[in-house]
Amino acid sequence: MLQSILLILGGLVGLALGGELLVRGAVGIAQKLGVSTLFTGLVIVGAATSMPEMVASVQAALAGSPGIAWGNIVGSNIANTLLILGASAMVAPIVLIGIGRRDAVVALIVTLLLWALALAQIGAVWIGIGLLVLIVAYVVWRYRHPGAVPLDEEEDHGPPPGGVIAFGLFVVGLGILVLGGDALVTGAIALATLFEVPDTVIGLTIVAVGTSLPELAASIAAALRGKSGLALGNVVGSNIYNILLIGGATMTLAPIALPMELAGLQMALLTASAAGLLALLWFADRIGRVLGAVLIAAFAANVVLIFS
Repeated sequence: MLQSILLILGGLVGLALGGELLVRGAVGIAQKLGVSTLFTGLVIVGAATSMPEMVASVQAALAGSPGIAWGNIVGSNIANTLLILGASAMVAPIVLIGIGRRDAVVALIVTLLLWALALAQIGAVWIGIGLLVLIVAYVVWRYRHPGAVPLDEEEDHGPPPGGVIAFGLFVVGLGILVLGGDALVTGAIALATLFEVPDTVIGLTIVAVGTSLPELAASIAAALRGKSGLALGNVVGSNIYNILLIGGATMTLAPIALPMELAGLQMALLTASAAGLLALLWFADRIGRVLGAVLIAAFAANVVLIFS
């Protein structure tokens, strides 16, 4: 058991460190190539911060543990909306006026699509490819229609590293991510087997929260700097990437249907949280500390419910 715990802890550290290095390297490379700030924030950084979830889910699926793979995707999105957004609001109120509505609509639509796939119990390569096509279409759409709040006013990653250093950071970060993801999945599977806990439960909790650490750190840092758009965009964008990019890659490489356990309460909670966030963006002007505490309490209650 100790070895499994050490693997999980080591994997979490690896995902956090690898994600940070990968993001810094990706931003540096993009800026050296002269890619726009919008494209950098939406594509390069968005995809890079989703790499922990990508690595963990794909490796879990290939290891024959689809419960961990898809549980990680669903659990990460629940953690993003409830835990990460709640924690960010506790640090500093998040202003919602005029930002994120279109992306929140997309997030709700893809969440409903994922729920439909779970209920249909279909697993096929063409579905995975279809999800990947959708993420490309979303990126192109957002590139052509950036909206009223430009990302170059929201992003703040500090001075970019030199070209060679940036590439080195990217490669090293990716390598650490792969090793960290492998350690996390190996330890999680072993722990689930030891305590006879379903793979889906491990994916929804330990793996999901662990792979969401980069988003948690980024959103809290953005909230501390008063960058509400970045804090909110990090959550909504990550939710879209998790379902379309990571779900698409997972389904393509390991065409296994989503575990039926996810089709009930967890997908209902995920859909409700996505719909609730959209409602807030339309009818509220901010997420304050009280609502942030409510979101965190809802996440904690769900974790207790999962293990009960």
